[in-house]
Amino acid sequence: MTYRAVFGVGEFRVLFGLHTLFVVGDTVRMLGLSVLVYEETRSALASALAYGAGMLPYVVGGAFLLSLADRVPPRPLLVGFHVLRTGVTASLALGLPTSAAILLTAVAGLFAPVATAAATAVLPDLLPGDDYVLGRSLFTMTAAGAQIGGHAAGGLLLLAVGPEGALWLAAGTSLVAAAGARAGVRRRLPRKVADGASMRETWRVNRVLMADRGTRGLMLAQWLPISLAVGSEGVVIPYAAHLGRPDAAGAILASYAAGMLAGNLVVGRARNRERLAPPLAIMMGLPLLVFAARPGVAAACALAALSAFGLSYELGLQRRFLDAVPHDMRGQALGLANIGVITGQAACVAAAGALGEVLPPGTVMALFGAASAVAAAALARTMRKPAAGRPT
Repeated sequence: MTYRAVFGVGEFRVLFGLHTLFVVGDTVRMLGLSVLVYEETRSALASALAYGAGMLPYVVGGAFLLSLADRVPPRPLLVGFHVLRTGVTASLALGLPTSAAILLTAVAGLFAPVATAAATAVLPDLLPGDDYVLGRSLFTMTAAGAQIGGHAAGGLLLLAVGPEGALWLAAGTSLVAAAGARAGVRRRLPRKVADGASMRETWRVNRVLMADRGTRGLMLAQWLPISLAVGSEGVVIPYAAHLGRPDAAGAILASYAAGMLAGNLVVGRARNRERLAPPLAIMMGLPLLVFAARPGVAAACALAALSAFGLSYELGLQRRFLDAVPHDMRGQALGLANIGVITGQAACVAAAGALGEVLPPGTVMALFGAASAVAAAALARTMRKPAAGRPT
């Protein structure tokens, strides 16, 4: 059970490369588009909408299209998604009107959760047993590292070639990803035969998964503690400003990413990760309580990293969750779990920002830390309990 063994699987290396290209390319695209829109409109709102246009429809795609992850073979689905991203990003580089650019980006974003679920659902076929958890931890670490690298690269590209050039390069990463998926992902049959409209089937399977006590509990255990802890990031910038160091916000946010990387690296290789899940989940919220005392920048960075280290608790739930869902629902179940985390994080970040209008930011961070610890303690039994029978 080593990372070297995981990387020894050729098709995993392909999926890992596709994931990296996707995260880096999308980060550069969002940054380039938002700058381009701001230059044209001088509107902060329009720029923010452009930046988030690819993420806003994520829940919609998950609600209505997610069954495609099980009903379409992964290779054509991944190739088609990356070709779509290539066309959309190239169109943005040509200088579409702002409304058209945001709409086109949103359309492409509808299919992002489907493609992510399809790729994730292939991993158990390639990585049996505990190697699957190692593979998932590598995807998580790559997402964090690639976002940091993508923002850094995007900033340099904006200086060197401007927003249009950055968009063209982002389109190039999508084209490379499409070619890589075509050449490196093996032919597979769909896990489920299409037996109705995609929207109806998506809703049906979502209801089945959420109606089952075992899968519902495991999804809540993955959603709530993480979302509440990450919500504290919504007031990091005001917190740094209250310290008189607005420039320190970047360092605190980078510390969250560093802690998450470290946690996945350490816990991903631990043999007792299932037993570690409850205490790590509870620990995640506790460092945030200290922010009520307004610690300085160095202490804030250390606390942020320690809190984010606890995010690795979800690695102890992944194998159990995979075993709890039927094979022909695997793609949709993994996609639904991922969508719940993304939606919860977005909602909690927004809620933290709203509370920050009436409370000191340190207090808000402490409140979200306390809520995260309470949610983790309430779900600790679910995290420890062996998986029940699969829903049907």
